[in-house]
Amino acid sequence: MRIEHYSFGKIVIDGKTYTSDVIVYPGRVDASWRRKEGHSLQAVDLADIIRAKPGLLIVGTGYSGVMTVPEETVGFVGSKGIELRVERTEKAVDIYNSTKKDRTVIAALHLTC
Repeated sequence: MRIEHYSFGKIVIDGKTYTSDVIVYPGRVDASWRRKEGHSLQAVDLADIIRAKPGLLIVGTGYSGVMTVPEETVGFVGSKGIELRVERTEKAVDIYNSTKKDRTVIAALHLTC
């Protein structure tokens, strides 16, 4: 999967435009991603990602970085043996696109604030 464009509230992945938060898995996009507490990423929000067993999870915290990733969530992801990168969404997209595909990489991206 290749992220071709990101701007506030909009992302284009492999030619398809999305206007809601997404999780980019190898070979598919989940455009129905919602978080239990909106702008705070909780372990429960990552259940499908954890089941997919990525080597790297990239979290995009929004255009301005409003979404937070509490230390409890960081610890939970680490306890599953998953490397975690948390950045504003624009930088998260760049990291995703430049990451070597020698391991499973998933990106969970908040598109607005």
